[in-house]
This record gives sequence, structure tokens and C-alpha cells, in this order.
Amino acid sequence: MVKKNPPNLELLLSIFFFFLCSWISLAMAQNKTIPVNVGVVLDDLNSRNGKIWLSCIKMALSDFYASHATYKTRLALNTRDSKQNVVGAAKAAVDLIKNAEVQAILGPVTSMQAGFLINLGDQVHVPIISFSATSPSLNSLRSSYFFQFAQNDSSQVKALSAIVKAFGWRQVVPVYIDNEFGEGVIPILTDALEEVDACVPYRSAISPSATDVQILEELYKLMTMQTRVFIVHMRTDLSSRLFAKAREIGMMTEGYVWLTTNGIPNELRYLNSSVISSMQGVLGIQTYVPQTVKLEEFMPRWKRQFQQDNPTIIDASLDVFGLWAYDSAFALAMAIEEVGTATFGFQKTNASFNSAVLESFEVSKYGPELCQALSITRFEGIAGDFSLVDGQLQSSNFEIVNINGAGARGIGFWTPQNGLVKILGSSANSSIFSTPKSKLGLGPIIWPGDSLSVPKGWENPTNGKKLRIGVPVKDGFTELVKVTKDPSTNMTDVTGFSIDVFKAAVEMLPYALPYEFIPFAKSDGTSAGTYNDLIYQIYLGNFDAVVGDTTIRGNRSLYADFTMPYTESGVVMVVPVIDMRNQNAWVFLKPLTWDLWLTTCCFFFFIGFVVWVLEHRINEDFRGTPSHQVGTSVWFSFSTMVFSHRERVVSNLARFVMVIWVFVMLILTQSYTASLASLLTVQQLQPTVSDIKDVLRNGDNVGYAENTHIYELLKLVGFDDSKIKMFRSFEECDELLSKGSANGGISAAVDETPSMKLFLAKYCTKYTMIGPIFKAAGFGFAFPKGSPLIPDLSRAVLNVTEGEVIMNIEKKWFSVEKNCVDNSSPKVASYSLGLASFWGLFLIAGVASILALIICVASFLHKHRHILMHPDDSRASGWRRIRAMFKMFNEKEHSSRMFKSPQERDGIAGAGDEVNAAVSPNNNWPESPRSYISNHTDFAEQATPSTGQVSPEIVSAVDHEHAITIARTC
Repeated sequence: MVKKNPPNLELLLSIFFFFLCSWISLAMAQNKTIPVNVGVVLDDLNSRNGKIWLSCIKMALSDFYASHATYKTRLALNTRDSKQNVVGAAKAAVDLIKNAEVQAILGPVTSMQAGFLINLGDQVHVPIISFSATSPSLNSLRSSYFFQFAQNDSSQVKALSAIVKAFGWRQVVPVYIDNEFGEGVIPILTDALEEVDACVPYRSAISPSATDVQILEELYKLMTMQTRVFIVHMRTDLSSRLFAKAREIGMMTEGYVWLTTNGIPNELRYLNSSVISSMQGVLGIQTYVPQTVKLEEFMPRWKRQFQQDNPTIIDASLDVFGLWAYDSAFALAMAIEEVGTATFGFQKTNASFNSAVLESFEVSKYGPELCQALSITRFEGIAGDFSLVDGQLQSSNFEIVNINGAGARGIGFWTPQNGLVKILGSSANSSIFSTPKSKLGLGPIIWPGDSLSVPKGWENPTNGKKLRIGVPVKDGFTELVKVTKDPSTNMTDVTGFSIDVFKAAVEMLPYALPYEFIPFAKSDGTSAGTYNDLIYQIYLGNFDAVVGDTTIRGNRSLYADFTMPYTESGVVMVVPVIDMRNQNAWVFLKPLTWDLWLTTCCFFFFIGFVVWVLEHRINEDFRGTPSHQVGTSVWFSFSTMVFSHRERVVSNLARFVMVIWVFVMLILTQSYTASLASLLTVQQLQPTVSDIKDVLRNGDNVGYAENTHIYELLKLVGFDDSKIKMFRSFEECDELLSKGSANGGISAAVDETPSMKLFLAKYCTKYTMIGPIFKAAGFGFAFPKGSPLIPDLSRAVLNVTEGEVIMNIEKKWFSVEKNCVDNSSPKVASYSLGLASFWGLFLIAGVASILALIICVASFLHKHRHILMHPDDSRASGWRRIRAMFKMFNEKEHSSRMFKSPQERDGIAGAGDEVNAAVSPNNNWPESPRSYISNHTDFAEQATPSTGQVSPEIVSAVDHEHAITIARTC
């Protein structure tokens, strides 16, 4: 009997065989890859560079697929040789697209070749990927099928301009190859230099096929210029010849500055020692490649592989273009895998081509998808971070190298974030004012000629010619510039304030500056034109500079640049002065204003009245007839003005008032005396006119110096030509001002501040200076636009004007006569003293006087209140009582010390001394209280026998009875 297998075992075997077949099928499917044709166009496949770059591309694909074995696509390289020309590159590309049906092209090498291939790629939708074409002009084609996997040359112009700015060079001459590669970066470089205030006076374009003789001719032309800073932008084949010839004629010596773009330092390792020796002292921009672990592992591996494939090439080394070639192939492989596993190919299209040759071309089906995949590709490449923006590799940092000895030596870096730095990761210097040029974010530099000092960037032309400096020629104002010619020797001597300032500034320069003064004159020695004409000669090239009393103006700056001004700025006006001292008979009233005079007079009467009220009852000096009392009071008050009063003041209240009033009069009289003395003795000078508008409004004439810009300013103000008169010298200006406008002269002379200072130094007693009436920048020295001398001379001018040098020069030329006074700020007439300055004193005196009156009246009313309030005498009306009070107020106060005898003042009175006094029969006034006592024996009998004094009770009673009698009489 046959034994059968269990059902479970059969099931397990079936499942096992199913998975085995599936795994075998999957393995077979994985081994099936999709080849994708890719073209490679290089200049010379048999050259060192061609072999190096091709080996990098192959090694990139090998590394990529070794690490991504499961990927379905495989790039199949189809290489073509461009024969180092545009036609060969075009032919190779057409063959690759038409016959090999490549989906992308790596290359070409040069920017000129890439320009044609970009158009071809646009037509057939085939991406063109260049790892060595760096011209910025390629971006202007705006092709979505062109990818620049190399740093654009425009990314390094910022680094170059930063170096120029750091060392303060003002002029730079670019020396570049005359083709698309060279011309593409020049506009961008020029703009970057202008941003740092450096101009490009000349562009030196050298043909790629230039002979050594043509190169020498161009270098000799550069030697005749002042500029000594050159930026070289060309490939190493042409630059090697350029530097060799520059060294041959002495242009690699001290004073010269040579900067290069990254095309030369990047390929420096391929140059022989003789070429490098001719480049000693050159500064270069080199693409910085970070030393990563990936790169360190790749370099020896590539070298072994390259040596195996090319045993005849010894000591091969990689440059940055080889690294970019590796990353380009790596990125392309990633993008093609990203597109998918569909079959790549071409298809017919209805699109119209620009060329008949392209009519038979088919369009790549997956070109747009491949471009999109390339645009978003990101990875860490061996040359650094790989990322694209608008189809262009993002710029990274640059290393600044100094070529010395057998190679290049790193001295610093430039980063987009921090600019020039000595070490990556550090920040740029924040204080450029305290940092020497040699420390501006860079290491030590050895310049051409083995010099350690920073070149100033310009020199006098090598032909040894001196600077031709034009100077103005004029008849007047020779203190500023004076040109004299010796007839016997025919030598010209130029002197003056402006000339001395220029000479002092030149002496402060850190280098010698040979020059010669050339008068701007005709053959007969007279001036050849205006100052504007003189400045224009710089623009025409007839003069290298202009030195003199040349004003810095906007219209002149169109044709020349100026140094910092060395004089005060502004246009001023000189006018005659008159003495405003009062010479009339009433000048003594001038010190005080009318309101102060009136207030003082009122207070004299008021103080006299107050003193009379306080003193007339107790002081014999203030008694008498009414006219006598009024005269005495007024006299007393006015006499306090000169402190000549003789009347005594016995009341404490009056003394209090007089103390304050005498203090007021002391201040008032002293102020009056000082003001009157100033009016009579101090010279009070005032200008005849204080504003240029007044001259215009009055229709007066105005003068200006010959050949100056003042005429234009006066016309702008509104003066008619008939009202504007020209003067040629100080003497003529004085004559016109002395005549005045009414007599055919002028009312004012207008000119720059230094010129008018010179005029006032000679005629200081007659005129004064008003203004500035117009703004002006002052006098400056003029040079050609962009001249490198301007920054140095401007600093020298500042040093001159900030120290004692300018003071000594001014003393020499602006010396003032001994009898001169400073009329630049004319003394105006003194103002009269007004009430506003003294109202506080009058307020104190008034308040004190009123307070004393109140106290005196209140005391009197309180003492005699029984007169007003006594109820016994009904016959006395209220009005009679008030009249009685006034009459009593006019009476003497016999209890006052003033009316007592010497014995009474001492407290010892004679018997019946005052009691026996009789009333005069001619006296119409009522009896005094004491007289009343003497006529009434009943009161007299109450006197104390022992002392003879009247008791206070009796006196009070008598006063009461006397007041009743007065009231009844009234």
C-alpha cells in the first residue's frame, strides 16, 4: 500500500515554490536596466584637461551607480571633440542629438561654444549642462534648457571690488580677453567698482590671437597712464604671455597692482615655473572648495584610477572644473532616475525651427521633465553644496591668494555675508578708521617688486612729465594768486595765499608730486577767460589740475572733481559803514525811553507826597505854608536823584520808604550814566545796507570781481545788467564804494569770503562785511574727474587747515593794519533803557510807599477815632467831623520829639513851660490842646506841683475838648 503525503505538506511545498519563482523573477527584473544616452562635448579629448574632466565624469557615474545599484537607469556616455572652436562644438552637438539621440549634453567647455549649444538645446528640448562656461552673458539668453554648473563670473566681482575698496584705490583698468568670455563680466565689474567709488578710466581688450608685439603695445599704453591697478580677466594661455611681457618691460615692479579673476588661480597648478615667476606679487580670486571627508577620500582614489588609465601623464592634479564635472555627472544621473523608467526617445513635432538644418530634428519627449528634475536637485557634492537657482550654481565663498614663490599663498577669504575676512567664520572689521590697510581682513601681502608697503594705486606717467597746473591770471586780488614774469629770464613766478596752501598740502603727501604752474593767459599776458573756462581746460586735457581761488560749483563739477575746500564758504557783501553816535542837543534824553522818563517823574512826585504825609506832623522841615510844603516835598524827592537832600527824616516809616527809594535811584542813575557815556563815547557803526534785497529794492548799483561767478548769482537775484558793475582790483572797488550808487559808483561789493577779507584788511575803517548772503562750497583745487590724487590731496588739505600752517599762511597774506578794528560784526547803536528793565524796582518802591501810607493813616485814625465816633456833641455833623480830622492831620504833633525842648527830650521840663504859652491874637486857627489848657485854670490847677508836668489824663481830656471846639467851629 502506497503511503500518501499529508495535505499540509503539499500546501507548504506549493507556497515555497511560489516564493522561489517570484524571487527569481524579481532578481531577473532588477538586472534589467534602461540605458540613457548622454553626450559629452570637450575641447580636446587628448589634452590633459580633457582627459582629467572625462575621467571625473566617468568616476562620478561609477560611484553613483555603485551606491545606487537598484536604480533602473544607466547613463551611456557619448563623447565628442569640439576641436577647440565653436563650429566643432556645434557639429558635435548636432551629431549627438541627431544620431545618438542623447537626452542631455555635458559641455561644452567655453562660453562661446555654449552660446550656440544653448539655442540648439532650446529647439530640441535637450538640456545643455556646462561645468566650465562661466560668462555672465550666457544668462541673458534666458534658456530653460541651459544649466550652468560652474560659478558665474559675476559672483566674484563683489570680492574684487571689496579688495579695491579696502585699499582705497580710486582708478582701476580691466585687462581682458576680447571675446564673449572676457566681455561678459566687464559691465558687471564696472558697476561693482563704481559702487565703491572707483572709476574705470580705460578698458584694455586683448585679442585671443594677439601677438607678443601687440601685447607689448597695449602694455606700453598702460604705462603712460597714471593708473597702476589692473584687473586681469582671461584664460591662462593668454595671461601667461601677458605677465611675461609685463615683467619684461618693468610692470611687475613696486607700485603696480595686479588682480586676477578666478580663471587664472584655478588653473595655476598647470602653469610652468617660468610663468609663475613672472606673476610674483599678483593677487587673485580663487574658488574656495571646502576640505570635506568626502573630498579627501575621493582625491587619492581618483589619482590612482587616472594614473592607471593614463600612465603617460605624471603628477596630474584636479582643479575646481574637474570637481564641477564630477558633480554635474552625479546630478544628471540623479535627475534622469527621477524622471522615471520610461523609454527615453524623440518624437516629431510641429514646432518651427530657426534653421533649415534643424528642420529634420526631432524633439526630446522627456526634456521638460528632465529640466524640472535638474532644477530641484540638491546634494552634498565633492565641490561643496550643490543647489541651483534659475539653472545656475549658487555662488560660494572665494579665497584670496597671493602668488609668491612657486605657487599661491592664501591670505584671506571673501564671503557674501561678511566680506573680506582672514579666517572663515569670523566677522569683518567693524572699524575701518583704526585699522591699517595691511590688516583689513587679510594676511600679509607681498606686492610686485617684493614690496611690503601697499601701493597707492597710481603714479606719474613713466615719461617723467610734471603735472601741468593751470593758474588764473588777474589784475586785482593778487594776494590770492599773483603771476609775475621776469622779462630778463622769461621765468614765471606764481605766488599767493592759494598757492601757499597747495604747496603745504603737497608737502604733506607721502610721496613726491612734481608739478609746474602754467598761467591761463593769452600771448600778451592777459587772462584767457573766466574761471569756468579755466576749469573746462581740465576736461579738454590741456591742464592736469587748476590751483587758485576757484570756487567749487555744481556746473564746474560736471567737468572736473575738486578737493576739500581750504577756505571759508559763502559769498558775502561789503558795504560802507557810518557812525550812528548822536551829536544833537537832546542826546541826554536818549539813554531812557519815554515811558521810563514818565514813570520816574511820576514816582518823584509820589515819593515826595508820601514823605510829606509821613513827616509834616512831626518834622519842622516839612511844615510851613502850603506852597512851601509842596516845594519842599518835591525838592526833597528830586534831590534824592543826586543824593543832595538836606531835610532830615525822623519817621521810621519815612526812613523805610527812603531806603528803598534811594536804592532805586542809585541803580537808575548809574544805568543812565553808563548808557549816556556809551552813546557819547563809543563808536556806533552801522552798515548803510544790511541785505542784498535792500540794494535791489532801492535800485542801487552792485559790484562784482572780474571773471568770477558772482555775476551769475546777481542775475539770479534779479539785478539788471545796468545795475551790475565790475571791478578789477581793490583800489577800483574802494573807488566805486566811495562814490556811492548815486554818483555812478556802487552801494555794495559782492564776492567770496576770502577775497572780501583781503579787501577789509586794507580798508577796514571804511567798510564792513555782511553775510554770507549766498551759500558756496569755498575754494578748492580742481583735478580731472576720478583723479586718484583727489583723496590724498583732500586729506592733506584737511591737515593743513586744521593745524597752525593755515594760520601762518593767513597771517602772511591777510595781515590787518594796526589801526584797524574788527568791523565784520558792526556795532549797532545802543538801545535806550526801558521800563521793562526797571519795573520790578518801581513795584517794590510803590508797594513799600503805599504800605507806609496805610500804616500811617491807620495809626492816625485809631488814635483819633473818638472824634469820628463821639456821641456827646450832636451839633457836629459827619462831614464836619471829617473836616476836623483833616485839619487835625495838618496840625503839628506836639508829642513828637522834634517839637520838644532839649530839657523835654531829656525828660525834665520847666514849670508851666508849654502850659503858659499864649495864643497869638493873629492866629485864626483854633487853639492847640496845650494852649487850650493854659487858658482854662481849672485844668491848669490839676498840674502836679512837684514836677510841673501835665498828666496824660489831662492831655487826653484837653485833646477831646479841643476836637469838640474844632468841630463846632467848622
